[in-house]
Amino acid sequence: MTMAREPARFRPKIYPPPEFPPRRVPLFSRTPPAIFPPILGLLGLVAAMRLGIGKLGLAPGIGDLATGLVLPLWGFAMCIYIAKMIRRISVIEDDLKVMPARAGLAAATMGGMVAAGLLSDLAPRPATGILVAMLVLHSLLVLLTVRTLAGLPPEARGVNPGWHMTFAGFVVAAPAAQSLGLPDLAGLLFLVSLPAAVAIWSVSLWQVTRHIPAAPLRPMLAFHLFPAAFLVMAASLTGHELLATVFAWALLVLLLAAGAALRWITVAGFSPLWGAFGFPLAAAATALLLQGGALGWAGLALLVPGLAVVPWIALRILRLWPGGRLAARTNAAEA
Repeated sequence: MTMAREPARFRPKIYPPPEFPPRRVPLFSRTPPAIFPPILGLLGLVAAMRLGIGKLGLAPGIGDLATGLVLPLWGFAMCIYIAKMIRRISVIEDDLKVMPARAGLAAATMGGMVAAGLLSDLAPRPATGILVAMLVLHSLLVLLTVRTLAGLPPEARGVNPGWHMTFAGFVVAAPAAQSLGLPDLAGLLFLVSLPAAVAIWSVSLWQVTRHIPAAPLRPMLAFHLFPAAFLVMAASLTGHELLATVFAWALLVLLLAAGAALRWITVAGFSPLWGAFGFPLAAAATALLLQGGALGWAGLALLVPGLAVVPWIALRILRLWPGGRLAARTNAAEA
């Protein structure tokens, strides 16, 4: 066999030599959006824990302590991502081109919605301001996401479980709105999010019949759980008791299915995408606890392992943050 001959004037492409010493990345210029899903999971866990403590008639002190620990973490993460955007505002569009980063940025604003709910009893006015700000930011994020998706090749803009975070994420603000005395807003958020969640579920179910998700991306399937959980909460808080009961039992079925498929979902081993597990787990526990009765006990049974699993996942992911390892693994954009 003869080898192909290169053209007479062929010159091999010259690659620049690696920088030595390596270039130092400016502080916070590559903050990865992947920090937000595990922090959102911690916020959701605190909300579930406070509800569980109340149901059991225990002193609320430990719940307040957990709130005081997790809220500053979310605030710090938001500040340093804003610092990244100040360096180059268009960096958010670069991050939105990456599937896990899209879910991460949605988790940032959703975290603010949960934070508003946690603060609703302690500081209602600041909580209302945070809630409104997060709804505005999430709306802008939806518009930016649609614009970014429109510019991607067809194979990169398919529906995936992370779409729930962006397009159905408004429902996370419904419990906080109800707690802050804004029932009309809570009802509107429920009505806006319900068709978005149902559409994503329907398309995802059709996709599963066509192809099996790649093993490294399977943890993102957990995102399918949180809209069901928050639709239970929103329906219950806005007086739609029948819908709340239907969604609660559907949520329980989804949880049992996820538990049965857990080994298949996690077959690729630990990765930053495991951040997708925390918030749906905490939200499901909260939703079931609100229902009371047998479902309430199921929520309590879910909360107990969640108190260990969610912080463990968050710690493992956030430990990758210093030194740029998390940014490298999740392909975060640099400002």
